[in-house]
Amino acid sequence: MDAGRVWRLYYRGELVGEIEEQSHDFPWTYGRFRPLLGFEPLRPLFDARNAALDADDDGAMIRIDDEIGAALTMTHPDGRQVADFLLSIEDDEAGFRWLDEPFEDG
Repeated sequence: MDAGRVWRLYYRGELVGEIEEQSHDFPWTYGRFRPLLGFEPLRPLFDARNAALDADDDGAMIRIDDEIGAALTMTHPDGRQVADFLLSIEDDEAGFRWLDEPFEDG
């Protein structure tokens, strides 16, 4: 396991959060989320995603995941940019899955 590796989130080129890897449940990776100053304007997106998940609203989840993907970029612990990802953040916990190529629609 690669616990302790840090993935980084950027908004408009600014580092806004870090995720320290803690566990894996393929294809998801889970870790401790550390928000930085620029993250707060993005928090409502993740609150809405969690509400859509709780309500089993797949349409809303897809729209919100698209908004998150358009707003943020993610980098691997080695600094390479992730091509595509799904990301969930609740309080100080994050879960994500990623690909080096964009996810296929459908």
